[in-house]
Amino acid sequence: MGRGTPLSCLGPACCLLLLLGDYGALGSRGKQRGPLEERQSAVTEAAPWGRARYEAVKKQLGAVGALSKQYWQYLACKVWQEGCEKEEEEKTSRGPGWSLPLVGQDYLEILSAWYCSFGKCCKTGDCRIINNITGLELDLHEQLHGQHLAKEVVIRAVRGFLQSPQPQKALVLSFHGWSGTGKNFVARMVAAHLYRDGLKSECVRVFIALFHFPHHKYVDSYKVQLEKQISETVQLCEQSLFIFDEAEKLHSGLLDVIKPFMARSDKGQQDNRRSIFLFLSNIGGSAINEVALDFWRAGRAREEIPMELLEQQLRLEMLQLAENGYAHSRLLEENLVDFFVPFLPLEYHHVKLCARDAFLARGLPYTEAALDEVARMMVFVPKEEKLFSAQGCKSVSQRINYFIP
Repeated sequence: MGRGTPLSCLGPACCLLLLLGDYGALGSRGKQRGPLEERQSAVTEAAPWGRARYEAVKKQLGAVGALSKQYWQYLACKVWQEGCEKEEEEKTSRGPGWSLPLVGQDYLEILSAWYCSFGKCCKTGDCRIINNITGLELDLHEQLHGQHLAKEVVIRAVRGFLQSPQPQKALVLSFHGWSGTGKNFVARMVAAHLYRDGLKSECVRVFIALFHFPHHKYVDSYKVQLEKQISETVQLCEQSLFIFDEAEKLHSGLLDVIKPFMARSDKGQQDNRRSIFLFLSNIGGSAINEVALDFWRAGRAREEIPMELLEQQLRLEMLQLAENGYAHSRLLEENLVDFFVPFLPLEYHHVKLCARDAFLARGLPYTEAALDEVARMMVFVPKEEKLFSAQGCKSVSQRINYFIP
């Protein structure tokens, strides 16, 4: 570092200038000539061979000055949520064809993540809440196969909840169906479209019953930890998301801890009304499959299955399980579940679609014969009809390894 280098250049400004690299051609030149520039002009006139090089350097330095301002406005809007209106106005004035260089945008993404890693980005603890319902709807439509009811219920429930200015309580969705039918897939997708950081967001908590709470003898300790984690997340985040996988295996004492956070908030209590709870369970899978099988035997399309019929079957099974002491059914006691979301069993052509998505996700070519071979690897039930994949689409992504040369 030279003696004349100001200490302020050690901050992010110099980082941005270094990141700009060779993008000076996008900016505009300075128009005023200072004393130093006059002296440089005299030198270049005495040495014509250096004029071209000098002009190029001067143009690039002017471009850096102009472009760095645009970068700072972009960065302030992205990280601190400040000056976004001014940034949009200047972007409009520059015309629809203007954009930051791609490499520069990548560096800003890195810089943004680096900055946020040192502390909270905003008052809620996560300024990266995006609530992209349109994107969620599109991805569910394109990537979730054979689940017309789940798509409709999830979109309607989440959109209505987020658009409500003052929800009366937290949103509680209970996902039901066989393993591999898409429950975890939808939960991850909800997190990815509500938060820029998806499951890694500070405002998203995922609990797996047998992983986080494996031993019933420690349930008292689990209760204290769970209540603390939920309470801290709700305090930190204006909007929080809690996902409970294998929910039917949760101890009843843990559900007693969770229930107050899902209920209506009274005055003086912690406001939990902007929280979303997703419970993922295999309970009801057999009842859902029986309904789907009955429709198939009657020659009716699965898309004709009404939501009311499946919801009724799910409630009946949950109430029956309550008599047997299953903890998950306790959610019915105070009508805390807003929507039961049924996941239908997947058929042969759905498994082929999952295989196609797995090939595409890994950038691998595929043929119809390859998709058929992957689907034939799965076990289908019942024994007579062989209609539904016993594992849904689970393990499909691993099975395409057989086709990698």
